[in-house]
Amino acid sequence: MFNQPELSGFNIIEGDYSSSIIILSIIIAIFASYTALVMNQRVRQNSFFNKHLWSVLAAFSMGVGIWSMHFIGMSAMMLPVHMHYDRVLTIVSIIPAIVAAFIAFHVANKPQPTKRSHFLGGLSMGAGISLMHYIGMDSMHMEGVSYYYHLPLFTLSIVVAIIVSFVALYVFSVLQDQMKNWLQRLIVAVIMGIAISSMHYIGMAAVVFYVPKDFTFVTHMQMEDMHFLLTLIINGLGITLLLFLLMELFDRFVSNRINYYDSMTKLPNYREFERRFSSSTYSAIALIDMDKMDRRGSLHGYMAVDELMKKVAARLLEHKPSSMEIYRMEGRKFAFVSHKWVDKDKLAASMQKMVENLSAPFLLKDRNVTISTVCAIAMQEENNKRNSLYANALAILQDPNIQYTNQLVFYDENVHRYMFEQGILQDVDKAFAEDQFFIVYQPKMNMLDGHMVGVEALLRWQHPAQGLISPGVFIPILEKNHRIQDVTRWVIKEVCKQLQQWQLDSKVNCPVSINIPGECLTSHSLVNYLKEMTETYQIDPKWIELEITETSFVASIQQALRGVAALRKEGFSIALDDFGTGVSSLSYLKQMPISTLKIDKSFLDDVPHSRKDASIIQSIISLGRSLDLNIVVEGAETKEQIHFLADFCDNPIIQGYYYSRPLPALELSEWYSRFTQPEIV
Repeated sequence: MFNQPELSGFNIIEGDYSSSIIILSIIIAIFASYTALVMNQRVRQNSFFNKHLWSVLAAFSMGVGIWSMHFIGMSAMMLPVHMHYDRVLTIVSIIPAIVAAFIAFHVANKPQPTKRSHFLGGLSMGAGISLMHYIGMDSMHMEGVSYYYHLPLFTLSIVVAIIVSFVALYVFSVLQDQMKNWLQRLIVAVIMGIAISSMHYIGMAAVVFYVPKDFTFVTHMQMEDMHFLLTLIINGLGITLLLFLLMELFDRFVSNRINYYDSMTKLPNYREFERRFSSSTYSAIALIDMDKMDRRGSLHGYMAVDELMKKVAARLLEHKPSSMEIYRMEGRKFAFVSHKWVDKDKLAASMQKMVENLSAPFLLKDRNVTISTVCAIAMQEENNKRNSLYANALAILQDPNIQYTNQLVFYDENVHRYMFEQGILQDVDKAFAEDQFFIVYQPKMNMLDGHMVGVEALLRWQHPAQGLISPGVFIPILEKNHRIQDVTRWVIKEVCKQLQQWQLDSKVNCPVSINIPGECLTSHSLVNYLKEMTETYQIDPKWIELEITETSFVASIQQALRGVAALRKEGFSIALDDFGTGVSSLSYLKQMPISTLKIDKSFLDDVPHSRKDASIIQSIISLGRSLDLNIVVEGAETKEQIHFLADFCDNPIIQGYYYSRPLPALELSEWYSRFTQPEIV
């Protein structure tokens, strides 16, 4: 194998290389590296598929790519002899490449890989790549041709393979957090593709072919199994790409269905309703609420109630007006909304028909079951804010005089608003006593290195009668009636308590943002209460960021400035929330001693399709950077939005459903440990 034979009766033959095929082989290696990088990145993201499956796919992609590059590279060498491949050895040679790639990813994805693990991983992968290469060489048969290996070049090829493996492990384990941007991934893939190709062509240079002096050469190289080989390579690469695309699309589809659709009725859920409602204009909303579901559950069993809800949803869909959308809300409610202006009488006729259809019996376990409903309708008025429509419909259902007799009730501000607000205000103290309030935390992610750099604490209210009430509904009522300070103090206390627990358990190490209403910001007691809570729970103020809205700041600029200055003096960070939605922003921005600028979700909704919104975001980010402020972009939900921010913005912090929905504290700890490497910010 390594001993040079007596060549007096032989001629050494040298092949010619096709530059175009060499370039093709390098492109294949780059393509495989890029695909593997993308797949491996999914290991660290929230995914429907198990992370080990993504590791296997990444290893398969890299292994098939290395193997394909090897055989394409071999076909680049033109020898004037007949050549064919041993099909069994050709297929077997792919196994070491896949195993080697899997070892590399396994080592790279460890939370804290050591030098020893890097060494063993690099050695294993280098040996696997070399084994694949030389098994592939052995599968190549040429009639009348013998060969031996030049030992120094043979050794060099293996050393290069091991070095390439070390580079790969370094890239995957040390730099993979910085590869969210497609351009960075492409640069890394190019480096890896060239490195893998270099090992192959050094190995090819190590082999010396020789033939007897009376050997009859052919006019050009003839490879009898080229069709078989090309078919194998094309199919391998095609299957790899197809698997990746299908799993990526399916993963995104499943994630969307889990987050935004009701699993029982398959209808868009309350979260999807809020998402669309916050970025679109609706002219009317009709809430259908059903009565006595709890009693029916005790009579027939809750599985029967679930089946009944499916039948209700099917009947609603069957008779839904074409101009309206339907959502499954919390509990027993369904919502119908319309984008376009609708005539009040026509809407009333449509919804009356809807509730009459629901009054017909449902066949449930060989029994006829009837339900009682009420339909609460709120329509857009010229002087109403669109976000008040849902609150208005809820206000109708709060009316104690409502009868569940399949009636329609239109919103009357003089009757329903006051009663709804009074009901909310009366229930606040009960909510404190019965733990109806709770906090969820939404991660803020550094897009370039993949670390969680903060979370925002978001208040939720699980009302026993109304279900999950949106903060957009109850917070304006509390602000209007000066009850918001009590709730804000409760949030501050709960956040400090949670921060202390996280730090004791070494679970989550990052700042928490708390929303501070304008009324609290100008209150002298806020600073004292924050100091009291941080001292009680032994929390450094640097771990708390206070978010203030632009509109509340502008409403009382001088008082707000004094309040912010006092908070900054105590060591608290200040973020200006919903930037761009208020007035006179630029004239006051330079006066505000803030540390963070948050770009409102509304500017990102139509990106990258809207040039105007894209330009506004770039301008706001440039402005924030010029003022040495941290930039947080809210509401990122799609891969296209992430790619836009990666391409045009300088390392923004991202908050949105693309990374995670708001999570309870325990789920956040689990999410944090699964998808990020802990790091103290």
